Amino acid sequence: MLGRYFARFDESPTNKLIINGNYVKEYWGEGSNRARNWQRYDMGGASKLSFEEGVDSYVPYAGSLHDNVNMSMSKVRHTMCNCGALTIPELQEKAKITLVSPASIAEGSAHDVIVKNPSIRAE
Repeated sequence: MLGRYFARFDESPTNKLIINGNYVKEYWGEGSNRARNWQRYDMGGASKLSFEEGVDSYVPYAGSLHDNVNMSMSKVRHTMCNCGALTIPELQEKAKITLVSPASIAEGSAHDVIVKNPSIRAE
C-alpha cells in the first residue's frame, strides 16, 4: 500500500515530468485501467464485466529515496512518540486513525511565523 509514496522518488521506473511548472512523477494505482491485470480483475461472463478502481495520475517529485528515508523514519518515530509506543507492535496496539480536516492540519502546523530553518516548511 506504499506505491504512491515510492512513486515520487528517482528510483521508481516512471517518467519525471513538468506539469504547471512543478516536477511530478507518473503514478497509477493497481486497479487503474493502465495497470489492471485482466486475469485478476476480469469478472468473466459473456459481457466480460470488468471495472476500474484506481487512478492514473501524478505525484509530486521528491528526489532520491536515499535522501528522504531519514525524514520518513523521523515521521514514524514522532508518530510512535505521540501514541506513547516504543515498538512497532505497541504502535499497532495503541494507534487510532482519526479523520482530520485540512484546517486542523494547518492550525496544528507552524503558521503566522517566519520560519528560520529553510528545511522546515509550513504547508
